[in-house]
Amino acid sequence: MKFNALSFAALLAAMSFNLQAATRNYIYVVGSSTVYPFTTTVAERFGKSTDFPTPKVESTGTGGGMKLFCAGIGVQHPDISDASRRIKRSEFERCQKNGVKEIVEIKIGYDGIVLGYSRKAPHAWNLSRRHIFLALAKEVPDPKNPGKLISNPYHQWNDIDPSLPAVAIKAYGPPPTSGTRDAFVELAMEGGCKTFDWIKELKKEDKHRYKSICHAIREDGAYVEAGENDNLIVQKLGADPNALGIFGFSFLDQNIDKINGAKIDGVEPTFENIAEGTYPVSRPLFIYVKKAHVGLIPGIPQFLDEYTSEKAWGDEGYLTDKGLIPMPKEEREKYRKTALEQIPLQSL
Repeated sequence: MKFNALSFAALLAAMSFNLQAATRNYIYVVGSSTVYPFTTTVAERFGKSTDFPTPKVESTGTGGGMKLFCAGIGVQHPDISDASRRIKRSEFERCQKNGVKEIVEIKIGYDGIVLGYSRKAPHAWNLSRRHIFLALAKEVPDPKNPGKLISNPYHQWNDIDPSLPAVAIKAYGPPPTSGTRDAFVELAMEGGCKTFDWIKELKKEDKHRYKSICHAIREDGAYVEAGENDNLIVQKLGADPNALGIFGFSFLDQNIDKINGAKIDGVEPTFENIAEGTYPVSRPLFIYVKKAHVGLIPGIPQFLDEYTSEKAWGDEGYLTDKGLIPMPKEEREKYRKTALEQIPLQSL
């Protein structure tokens, strides 16, 4: 078999390309826009304090991140996925199907979901979860026949409750791929939905129907999908003082000069209230690690060591400055052990 100079050069070029494609010397993280600021902060510290490259962190939303994470093993796939909710059974099964067999689940702390509003707003907001459900659900109980559902008829907040402001219902929020959206519908929407006894009872008889009622958000313009960029929602509130925005507590904490957080069921979204569990719309945050990539991609154990250190996620850690609500010490010790020993999740 003979090679001319041109074909030999092409062969060398192809081999060089394949070699580059088969290696990666930096950690690649995707996922939640809520967890993104925390992971980015750890990544920057890690890059400056070690000889490893700064990890690449992308904000794709929790659902989008899980789709990328579970696509397979190898340097073309992410090593870590940020998540503002726990991995779903369907995602876990997709991972298993695609060869991502050993997944390390690390809870990193807690967060509250905030309904924020501009400091320029002419009124303070104090909403119940029932108010939130009636304002944003696709279908609601008919006021004239409460056992029957109708398309959401409410256009102004005072249509729901005369004590609420006489302004149009408008909420900027995340898309369906977002973990914040998942948590919002589960904690706030469903929390208000099940205050109707007949719907609550439906959960025992027909879970699918119950969920379709409680989790479906209206599509007539009252809820505006603002993408995965929570900073964009903060900007929109500045231009629209009567609107509300749905995002994680850290974005309220970082923009407290521009926005306030609505009280939910009479409780303010503060660091202390979320940490104590009294704020009703709060949730755990996670990172998921592909154990098969430990050893394949340099620096993963060292990165996890940094992330789960007391100087990062502890009571006085630098992540609290970004708005992360620390776990109790016993929980931190549990998940640090999981991280350092890369103990995989067995099942859901």
